[in-house]
Amino acid sequence: MRYIKEYATGEYEEKKSRFIGEIFPIKSEEEAQEHIAAIRKKYYDARHHCYAYVLGDNYETIKQSDDGEPSQTAGMPILNVLKGQEIHDALIVVTRYFGGTLLGTGGLVRSYTNASKAAIDSAVVLEAVEGYRATAEIPYTLVGKIKYFTETEGITEAEAEYGNNVNMTWFVPEDKLSVFQNQIQEMSGGSISLAIDKHRWYNA
Repeated sequence: MRYIKEYATGEYEEKKSRFIGEIFPIKSEEEAQEHIAAIRKKYYDARHHCYAYVLGDNYETIKQSDDGEPSQTAGMPILNVLKGQEIHDALIVVTRYFGGTLLGTGGLVRSYTNASKAAIDSAVVLEAVEGYRATAEIPYTLVGKIKYFTETEGITEAEAEYGNNVNMTWFVPEDKLSVFQNQIQEMSGGSISLAIDKHRWYNA
């Protein structure tokens, strides 16, 4: 699953019609509607403000609007871009300024699709990783070995607090958990106690 870190915008032009694509991370339908209302106010003189948004890990909430464009030529193409790029918890609004030439069904679908893609291309997209948060108290004599092992295995060190020992936290992908646990126990002769919880994190 992929998520948008923060607001971004991109544009597309076809036959002098200007399409302004804006993407927002959202957590609720209310938040989506607030952004849509703000864009309508910002671009009050534009002809159309078409949008689509998705919420939930399994797209439990989906909504799209053609806002006066011919049916299925605006909101659905925007939605298809979101789902096609596996973006979750996001809203895209595409504002159109009419350029004087009718674009036809194909031209509209292409334009709303490309404006949506332009917004995503401008955004920082985060990949969700399902796995585990592991914490343990590590003696200084083992820190170097463990750091080398986790870096080699692609296990992220999230935090390290230095005191009498080092309290370390890692983000461990699901497919790395077994080898991580086994290696830590082998290095420490079974003396290290790991606390492990399910966790999701995001990589840019």
